[in-house]
Amino acid sequence: MFWKIVGIVALVWIAFALIGAVVKGLFWILAVSAVVFGLYVLYKAVSGSGDTSDVTKL
Repeated sequence: MFWKIVGIVALVWIAFALIGAVVKGLFWILAVSAVVFGLYVLYKAVSGSGDTSDVTKL
């Protein structure tokens, strides 16, 4: 029973370590893509090209 609890704690610890590494690695990609998308939407809104694509119907 003791080794089962130790194994579960070790698996949870490894899972949190992996999730933390993935989130830390992908945070900057998410931040940069959000800025690029925001600039794209701002450009389409300011340009006033008359094109009513889905992204400009926010």
